[in-house]
Amino acid sequence: MPLKSILLIRHGQSTFNAHYEATGEDPGHFDARLTERGERQAEEARKVLADEPVDLVITSPLTRAIQTGQSIFGHRNLPFHITCRHRERLESSCDVGRAPGELKTDFPHLDFDHLDEIWWHHVPGEKGPFSTEPLGVFEARVDAFREWLRAHESQRIAVVGHGTFFHALTGHWMQNCEVQRWKAD
Repeated sequence: MPLKSILLIRHGQSTFNAHYEATGEDPGHFDARLTERGERQAEEARKVLADEPVDLVITSPLTRAIQTGQSIFGHRNLPFHITCRHRERLESSCDVGRAPGELKTDFPHLDFDHLDEIWWHHVPGEKGPFSTEPLGVFEARVDAFREWLRAHESQRIAVVGHGTFFHALTGHWMQNCEVQRWKAD
């Protein structure tokens, strides 16, 4: 059996990233979208990965990850699997997602039917605009994703996701649209 090839790709710069880098403050950008710079970063990654063999694209349901994945791989005839298994740790407004029906409106060619209505970390009745995901819950989710990816039948996978999640998975802080080859062992 050939060795599994896994590419981890952090999403391009989002409106949240741009504002936070400039001010150090959470701008309240729920499910932040890519900036023009983020779109350019994704286009550049598309060129870099043009000859990279990929059988499956796995992306988080956060819009900036979907936009990045579509920009890099949308021109290929590849299956896209949307999963919240590797969504970002909910610590900021940008990590609050949108319901599957809203995502389907923006990305009608993708399947969101398997997602719960609220697929991000949520504690009913908690005060404030969102519930921060406890570190232990997050770490267990990272471990579960690692095992799920190891067991996945596809051999050449591109995973489009998020900085804090990928740092927990690899120990490396990735820049926007950085690509890292990863071994799931």
